[in-house]
Amino acid sequence: MPIVDCSFERHADAILAILNEAIVTSTALYDYEPRPPESMRAWFRAKEQGRFPVIGMESAAGELQGFASYGVFRPWPANKYTVEHSVYVQRSHRGRGIARTLMERLIARARQQDYHVLVGGIDAANAASIALHERLGFRHAGTLAQAAYKFGAWHDLSFYQLILDTPAEPVDG
Repeated sequence: MPIVDCSFERHADAILAILNEAIVTSTALYDYEPRPPESMRAWFRAKEQGRFPVIGMESAAGELQGFASYGVFRPWPANKYTVEHSVYVQRSHRGRGIARTLMERLIARARQQDYHVLVGGIDAANAASIALHERLGFRHAGTLAQAAYKFGAWHDLSFYQLILDTPAEPVDG
């Protein structure tokens, strides 16, 4: 199954469908309402402006099965070597190694772009995502108790980080 660089024109609708399914059925995203189609234009624009990759896995027929990306972790200059990532897989394709493949490719991209830390904010009850991140070398960096309220309950938000061996020569400023 091919890994592709996603574009607004080709993948916005599929990414939106995957995100909206996660919003209405899970705590993988702490949004309450599905996102409207017009939100994708700004989402892709932010990725392009930050030079943040959006990679996807497609079926042989060209159907987007999952995607991964990263973006700004915190907006201050000293955080320029840290990014927060996300990975989502279409419900019917989960459990097939797609998320792991996408994450491995995303980690490689982060190294190529000289990032030093990848951060994942994961609902503490999401055992599958936590296990995936741990298999990839991420370590638990802390949990914010009751950081979100969704589906009538409080949810803890756990942070996992992967420290990379890049950049070779970090600089201030």
